[in-house]
Amino acid sequence: MSTPQSGIFALGTASHAYIEFDAARGRGPDLVGAIASLREPRTTMGGVNLVAGFRPELWRAVSPNDAPDGLVGFNKDLVGVDGFTMPATQHDAVLWISGSAYDVIFDVARAAIRLLAEICTVADETSSWPYRHDLDLTGFIDGTENPTLVEAQELVVIRDGMPGAGGSVLLLQKWPHDVDAWESLPVDEQEKVIGRTKADSVELEDKPADSHVASTDQEVFGDIFRRNTPYGTVTDHGTMFVGFAAAKRPLEAMLESMAGLVNGTRDALTRYSHPVTGAYYFVPSNEAIAGWVAMTDPDA
Repeated sequence: MSTPQSGIFALGTASHAYIEFDAARGRGPDLVGAIASLREPRTTMGGVNLVAGFRPELWRAVSPNDAPDGLVGFNKDLVGVDGFTMPATQHDAVLWISGSAYDVIFDVARAAIRLLAEICTVADETSSWPYRHDLDLTGFIDGTENPTLVEAQELVVIRDGMPGAGGSVLLLQKWPHDVDAWESLPVDEQEKVIGRTKADSVELEDKPADSHVASTDQEVFGDIFRRNTPYGTVTDHGTMFVGFAAAKRPLEAMLESMAGLVNGTRDALTRYSHPVTGAYYFVPSNEAIAGWVAMTDPDA
């Protein structure tokens, strides 16, 4: 049986860092091997959760028998109605580091970057934290429709017997908020944008068709598991969208709906927040990670 990387489901962590890497020319396989060595259970660094993901095309090149069929990266911009654009900023690999305190995350992240320095460059990095337990920085509860942890492992992990078993597809996007515009809205108008009440996250019976809830309905587009986190400063902040699924299509369909490509109407939340990054990564199983280490490191 193939098992997913446990950090995907490690709820309650207080600090996060997302570090995206681009391999030096010709060093893609070396980057996979080096990151796999960091993530491999015997050598996981510093007692933190490390989730490692790879550009789908890169993972397929080094491990063709453990790659989901047809999975590709976020290789071109998604352009919706009114010219609204979700940019493609695909990189070769990502490390999502999470733990109990930021000093530990900071030290582990710096150590990882030093170990990888000769074979790649840091393309982007973001530090995040939870806000009031489960709120995002709009003030609404985030992830209300998430499956339970038991359900999530059944719904967003590729099943045994399929290519990439035990793995998951990660969509990673950074969404800055237009703070002034959002906070100028009365609460009842904010609730119409989201489609839920702000105080207790009850879905509105008469939610607008362009509300965020209506635009991202998992019963329509498929199951995903959100691990979103807030990021940024007091005056410049937003949401790191961290979404997992057993296939790319539910994530892609959700973005198409938000951009207005499904019914011609953009998600109302995109009037107050917009993505500035976008990448899909394949997050292999523990067994695939360990197998890659064993294959490339004779001393492992």
